[in-house]
Amino acid sequence: MGYLPDAETVDICRDLIRMDTSNFGDDSGPGERAAAEYVAASLADVGIDSQIYESEPGRATLVARWGNQDSSRPGLVIHGHLDVVPAEAADWSVDPFAAEIVDGYLYGRGAVDMKDFDAMLLSVVRARQRAGAIPDRPILLVFTADEEAGGRKGAHWLVEHHPEWFEGCTEAIGEVGGFSTEVGGQRLYLVESGEKGIAWMRLTASGTAGHGSMRNDDNPVAHLARGLAALGDHVWPEEPGPSMRLLLDKVRELTGAEGSPAELLSHFGPAVRMIGAGLRNTTNPTMLQAGYKHNVVPGEAVAFVDGRYLPGHAESFMPAVQEIVGDKVAVDSHTFDRALEYAFEGDLVDAMTMSLHRHDPEAHIAPFLMSGGTDAKAFDKLGITSYGFTPLRLPADLDFTALFHGVDERVPLDALEFGSRVFDTFLDLA
Repeated sequence: MGYLPDAETVDICRDLIRMDTSNFGDDSGPGERAAAEYVAASLADVGIDSQIYESEPGRATLVARWGNQDSSRPGLVIHGHLDVVPAEAADWSVDPFAAEIVDGYLYGRGAVDMKDFDAMLLSVVRARQRAGAIPDRPILLVFTADEEAGGRKGAHWLVEHHPEWFEGCTEAIGEVGGFSTEVGGQRLYLVESGEKGIAWMRLTASGTAGHGSMRNDDNPVAHLARGLAALGDHVWPEEPGPSMRLLLDKVRELTGAEGSPAELLSHFGPAVRMIGAGLRNTTNPTMLQAGYKHNVVPGEAVAFVDGRYLPGHAESFMPAVQEIVGDKVAVDSHTFDRALEYAFEGDLVDAMTMSLHRHDPEAHIAPFLMSGGTDAKAFDKLGITSYGFTPLRLPADLDFTALFHGVDERVPLDALEFGSRVFDTFLDLA
């Protein structure tokens, strides 16, 4: 090979974590400009030109062309986001933006979501560029803003305002997939082949305002509470789609077990919180707003609900929520975005599979439907097929899925280096 694709991965990841790019969902955060300029300088250092766009001041997204631009093959988008969710330093055992290394782990906000992949990608690109080993197909590198708030100021903005960058691109690789877990005593790597749709909803109950000491049969707080309780008690049915059915088949193969989909996925241990969410629609109340004084019944009470729906449920999901909460509560869309699912087959899937087997011959590989959302939703608008492939070989006892947006977010150093080597091989095969 003649070069070391993992040589700089840890150092780059530490540099990126130390840049606070917290996204609070409004304009109060520091933005992504400093991180985008770091990426631009890293690429320029090896002779790769890039372009930074700002949807708003400080909200920076970077794009760069790489690979053989004269190839007749379709282009591949490789994307990572530069923003992170906020972190409360008092809750952490280390400073979340110090990028400390403790017991073989790199700690910091973004270590898992997703400055790890940003660092792998930059390390591999820089090593290949220096060695003259560029991929034999057009590559579009995209480092986005605002993914943690839905990408409206990042990937969606880029697709809407500069679609020319994506001309000729048909496939994409991004976050949340390619990580290992243990099932039946064997390593199983999960590749994201789809993701649930986003339905963030505003629930409003209206009623009769009045004195808190008097009987009130039209109290909007009570109306809202009953609706939320009904939603919390509702059990959405298991409806596994193509990706999850393939995953269930793999679990049966590795364990010899039978049972319901939920019972089979229990073999993932704590990771079932994320992986099991791919079996059904979900609804979680996340915010409440009502009242202004202890002895005043307000005229309105509001709740916000994080809804995630399965592919094929875009039209039926919100009407179902309305039926569950009842006619005293109005359900309105706050943010709505598409569900995605792609066939787990073809040359790109083969390249992911073979690159993992090259570096872990005992690997088992299966797709899954991701519970959250990524920038793939934006690229899907252009007909680009996207998969989640951030390869990490992880310790069997690490509750990895709990680290996404979690306290003491961290990634093993050897997993970062492993991922860089796998991704380098993937670029040879893709």
